[in-house]
Amino acid sequence: MVHVVEIEVAGRLLRLETGRMAKLSDGAVLASYGDTVVLATAVSSQTVRPNVDFLPLTVNYQEKAYAAGKIPGGYFKREGQPSEKEVLTSRLIDRPFRPLFPHGYYFDTQVIVSVLSADQVGSSDVVGITAGSAALTLSHIPFNGPVAGVKIGRVNGRLVVNPDLAAFDAGELQLVVAGTADAVMMVEAGANELPESVMIEAIELAHAEIKKIVEKVLELKALAGRPKRDVHVEEIPPALKDRVRQRVAGPIREAIFIPNKTARQERLDQILQEAVDTLKTEDPDNERHIKISFHELEYSEVRNMILERGSRADGRGPTEIRPITCEVSVLPRTHGSALFTRGETQSLAVATLGTTQDEQRIDALEGEYYRTFMLHYNFPPFSVGETRPLRSPGRREVGHGALAARALRPVIPGKEVFPYTLRLVSDILESNGSSSMATVCGGSLALMDAGVPIREPVAGIAMGLIKEGDRVVVLSDILGLEDHLGDMDFKVTGTRHGVTALQVDVKIAGITPELMRQALEQARTGRLYILDRMVEALSAPRPNLSPFAPRIFTMKIKQDRIRDVIGPGGKMIRSIIAECGVKINVEDTGEITIAAVDEQSAQKAKDIIHRLTEEVEVGKIYLGTVRKIMDFGAFVEILPGTDGFVHISQLAPRRVNAVSEEVSQGEQILVKVLEVDRQGKIRLSRKEAMAAQDAVPAKEPSAG
Repeated sequence: MVHVVEIEVAGRLLRLETGRMAKLSDGAVLASYGDTVVLATAVSSQTVRPNVDFLPLTVNYQEKAYAAGKIPGGYFKREGQPSEKEVLTSRLIDRPFRPLFPHGYYFDTQVIVSVLSADQVGSSDVVGITAGSAALTLSHIPFNGPVAGVKIGRVNGRLVVNPDLAAFDAGELQLVVAGTADAVMMVEAGANELPESVMIEAIELAHAEIKKIVEKVLELKALAGRPKRDVHVEEIPPALKDRVRQRVAGPIREAIFIPNKTARQERLDQILQEAVDTLKTEDPDNERHIKISFHELEYSEVRNMILERGSRADGRGPTEIRPITCEVSVLPRTHGSALFTRGETQSLAVATLGTTQDEQRIDALEGEYYRTFMLHYNFPPFSVGETRPLRSPGRREVGHGALAARALRPVIPGKEVFPYTLRLVSDILESNGSSSMATVCGGSLALMDAGVPIREPVAGIAMGLIKEGDRVVVLSDILGLEDHLGDMDFKVTGTRHGVTALQVDVKIAGITPELMRQALEQARTGRLYILDRMVEALSAPRPNLSPFAPRIFTMKIKQDRIRDVIGPGGKMIRSIIAECGVKINVEDTGEITIAAVDEQSAQKAKDIIHRLTEEVEVGKIYLGTVRKIMDFGAFVEILPGTDGFVHISQLAPRRVNAVSEEVSQGEQILVKVLEVDRQGKIRLSRKEAMAAQDAVPAKEPSAG
């Protein structure tokens, strides 16, 4: 039987349907919002894989090309490797779901969100959050949802729910919020240096809409929901837990105060191995239970240390920030470079300046566009003292890079001011928490070192949370240990004037606006402190570009002269590029950009283009070349491809009997433009040019 619920969200109908499609999955929901249609399915295996002690959840968001009436590009003509948007949206959907599964549920679980129809509103991501959550809610899979997703934009100073894509991208705020009826679970935002109060207001507006949508999902559950599975939490014998506690609690308490990450982990691993060697029996589950008990003790000891003593693993208080060092121009041949180190987290950021030919073309469901600022984040295994194969970037690398790019994008100058394509690469050399925020800090410095006129430097900081009942501590600049064992990862970036990006992931059942306010204010204080350290290394963008960076010059020609610059089959523009050693890009609007390693090469190319596209001026004297002799005059080329005619009476200040007696083919002569008629025919005079030259000290005539 088909069941449907509907609700109006921001003036458009959100429709959730189940019972018509994908009926063999554990849960399936067809969601439509405007002309966007998304199918979400949820399936969980019936058995647990051996030795799994975590939730094996996979979320896949996939866009079908047919959804926008397109055929995929490339040789195979079918969807292939996930696009960056598909990877980021998969993460966006996964993050609010994961904390809502019960502890001890170790069954392989997969949520697939497929975009079947796409309009130009760009809402498939938040519809995917709601649809995926609804599929889990209707299924027998234990899930403490439902969750719904909403976008908030800020257009002309006004907050707008689920704006269309054009307004969303062009506005001052791009916010995605996911939450339950009770609390916010996930926040992803880009902002144009907005104050913290506006961010809170937008999140609260989103949550108000989320509550309404969640009610409708629960209504659908009442109509078509299945009873949930029982979750059998693995029981560890109390006697074994006591023996583990007696043996390792004290050593763990001492080990977690070791400041160095590697030394601390080595000591913890040693304590665990000693416990296993001492307490292990022939019971095959015994070693597993020892390890689970050990990690539970580590979890509680770290948290109690912070809650009861206000002390952290590296000796800092809750609001203290690790020591920071900033270095710039660390690489001699790059366009801009910086090494940002905060505690045991280190980013090597390198900026490269390119031309319009280096822009990235993005073919999205919503349409094609070009990206002129790219940020690529790399996380090699040595940064955490591990060995693993080097593969293409995973979801983590793509997600962290996108967050850092969103943080820096508001201060990047427009193309009309700085006509370069920018690529920023962050190689993480050490990682102990908050490497994406180190990327933001190092990236700002590298851009300034390259001479990119960014409006303000941007800094980032990661906040954490330890919450046990009414006891709450918000942590500034969290370590990897605190991220792993804490309840929240709250990343904030911005300038001195406001927030540029926000990312919140909650590992408990959500956080309140009051906690967000506290975290944002604490983050603002920390951000200003980090900015002070950054400006000590470099206070403003360098006034000059690196000598190794290309010089880009722009010029404008009439659209009907573009063909003169391109030439037949591109022959002319290729010859200019070869002769001058430059890169040239010609837009349909007539705007030309010339990229060269030095100003002389660019000027040479500009001079050639100017001659090719120069307009004839009446009264101006040109040095032309005689192209053809007639009985009654001569045709003279005064500009490349532009001829005028000199009548025999205008060849000399005296009577001329034969044209060939006065000029010869191929000869260069001075001529003055007398007239350009309506048909574009040009009348020239050699006689008047000679008179003008005799009368006044001549300026350099234009060369044809």
